[in-house]
Amino acid sequence: MRSPYPLFAALTVLVAISAAAQSSSKSDAATAAWWAQTVALSNDAMEGRDTGSEAYERAARYVADQVKAAGLKPAGDDGTYFQRVPMHQVDLDLANSSIDIPGPGHSAGPLPTSDGQLFKLLEQVTIAPHENLPPLTKGEMVFVGYGIPDATTDLKGKIAVFFNNTPAGLTQQERDSFASRRLRALTQAGVIATVSIDNPLAIEPFHWPAAYARTVTLRDQLPTSPTRTTPVAIRISSEAAANLFTASGHEIGDIRRDGAAGIPLPNFALKHSLRIRLATLSKDISSPNVLAILPGSDPKLAPEYVALSAHLDGYGYGTAVLGDNLYNGTLDDAAYVALLIELAKNLQHKAPARSLLFCIFTGEEKGLLGSAYFTEHPTVPKENIVADLNLDQLRPIFPLNILTMEGLTDSTLGDTVRAVAAPFKIEIRPDLEPERNLFRRSDNYNFVRIGVPIAAFVFGYDKGSPEEIVYRDWYARRYHKPQDDIKTPIDWDAAAKFNRFYTALTLAIANATARPQWLPASPYSPHQRTGQ
Repeated sequence: MRSPYPLFAALTVLVAISAAAQSSSKSDAATAAWWAQTVALSNDAMEGRDTGSEAYERAARYVADQVKAAGLKPAGDDGTYFQRVPMHQVDLDLANSSIDIPGPGHSAGPLPTSDGQLFKLLEQVTIAPHENLPPLTKGEMVFVGYGIPDATTDLKGKIAVFFNNTPAGLTQQERDSFASRRLRALTQAGVIATVSIDNPLAIEPFHWPAAYARTVTLRDQLPTSPTRTTPVAIRISSEAAANLFTASGHEIGDIRRDGAAGIPLPNFALKHSLRIRLATLSKDISSPNVLAILPGSDPKLAPEYVALSAHLDGYGYGTAVLGDNLYNGTLDDAAYVALLIELAKNLQHKAPARSLLFCIFTGEEKGLLGSAYFTEHPTVPKENIVADLNLDQLRPIFPLNILTMEGLTDSTLGDTVRAVAAPFKIEIRPDLEPERNLFRRSDNYNFVRIGVPIAAFVFGYDKGSPEEIVYRDWYARRYHKPQDDIKTPIDWDAAAKFNRFYTALTLAIANATARPQWLPASPYSPHQRTGQ
């Protein structure tokens, strides 16, 4: 039986206070308060705050109550703190879906058989489901290297298997467009399905198991008459992919080694068929963004807004990892919703010149949906939003000496950030791993799409340093997993330092005489914008 919200809130705060008291010896009072809010948002009672869930609604009400208590004005719909985002959800029906290599004598049947190779859904294979998936797809498999077949390979009616990397020697622009070129080539070749083999040596490999196979879209972006225009797209772990090669005369180890290095890969038949049986479950859902304003103190600048954004949603319940199936999302991103709450409280009696627009978004983990909806349906004039300072991808798990800034060379915000960071002895660096595409993977990108300069941050490190080891280990063992919870290790000094830096940056931009400007050379500037 679910607890009513007032009782739930009281219990949540008690848990948070207890946790903060335990951490107070490691941090100052402000950091303890921040952690108390983090625990309130990401302890087990919050159930991972999945988009569209009742648990998310509880979390949104909690955040709204907190910013109301801090004196912020509602900036949502109809005088409320909420902007409801209509969405549509499609889940893979695991009970009625399967992917297998049929055994001898059973190749014509629609059901998996014990003498073939049945793959474990979500643990070895997964798919991004949609409602127009064919219920049964079966065909011979052909390995086609990195996914762009040569002219002599017959793929019509077959299943194309490829290693998910790009060949060596491509430019950054060619790498960025490679996935779309690959899909176009395979579709034109007539394949009925694709199987993408994960690169285990990628700079950010896929995190198995998948929490679930689910696709969420904004409801007003649903196709009016969907058609099957692209092949069924399966993802498989590199370990499980070994079963595809058993009769081919080729070793998966060679494919992994050469594929990870971008060395040319051959095309060859895999001598197996693959059977893909898929069913889906779908429903309309909605979740609210939480939007609030701290009005500016300068009558001339108060109509302008500095947007401060973080996402409230997590994954909720999903595939168990080490016996835990609750994806709490403590650092991703409850901790930085908590920072915005505490910032609102600290500034309620000393507002800066410009107004601060607090944007707590839903649906980020489902494709930046809440921020996309807000930027398409802004509740303040979008031309009055002068900047977005986004909080995501932050991991205070080692000393803070370096920050990577997304958008560093795109606007005058880069100079402002460097000036604010200097007294904190924080070095500001550009993104040295652009292949991870972090710039477009968080809510800041939707502000860029409407012409707003942005700043977003990642804790940085030197290559080969102990900090890099800690960073990579956290991503391998905790990122988008149940282990991102309130037991995650925290460097309290680093957390406190970043929180102070972010506050100082907010005030510097909000109090500056001039609003941030795009730099002419930026691809996102008005001079060069090409529809990003």
